[in-house]
Amino acid sequence: MCDARRLILERLRATRRDPVGAAAAGPPRRFPWGSAERLARFQERLTAVHGEVHRVATQWPRFLHDLLRRRQVRDLLFGPGGCHGAALAQGWPDEPAVRLRPYLEPVEQCRNALFEAALAGFSGCRGAVAQTGSLVLWPDAHEPRLLSLVPPIHVVLLDADSIYSTFAELLAAQDWAQGMPTNALLITGPSKSADIEQTLTYGVHGPKELIVLVR
Repeated sequence: MCDARRLILERLRATRRDPVGAAAAGPPRRFPWGSAERLARFQERLTAVHGEVHRVATQWPRFLHDLLRRRQVRDLLFGPGGCHGAALAQGWPDEPAVRLRPYLEPVEQCRNALFEAALAGFSGCRGAVAQTGSLVLWPDAHEPRLLSLVPPIHVVLLDADSIYSTFAELLAAQDWAQGMPTNALLITGPSKSADIEQTLTYGVHGPKELIVLVR
């Protein structure tokens, strides 16, 4: 037991002395996939775990409005200061069936509204991983974590050119080593959990539905 503890401590000390050498295990793993194949693999992986993917163009706000209207969603919660907040508001219909609701108040003042059933939350993302069908989010003051956690439906806008083959490739390409976020999320499909009998249930710890718009 003492020998095992000593070996672990020695490895930790060696890593501390040479952090660059310890991390330099070679270039990040990549697959020889072109952009079309990365998108196809991302869509395949995410759809396999009950995510929903739609390929959209410049009129994506109106497409999203009609998609939510058919689901009988009354309100879409979004961060006006987020990376796509202005474009979402500008492209929204003038007389909408689904209202845009800016998320500006502290959670203590809008707790009841957050937990309404006919509500969806909208956010952007840092990118996606084709290998696993995962989205990568950096929640911040403009698009808080609650946007992707509380509403029953979470909508994400993803740019197709920010889909990477692996998570390691994404980390290297976006140079996370130069500035890590206070909170980073990897989301693969809607929230799900299984009880002791392995009965899978969606929406236990978060949204029941995940909708990804790939632009």
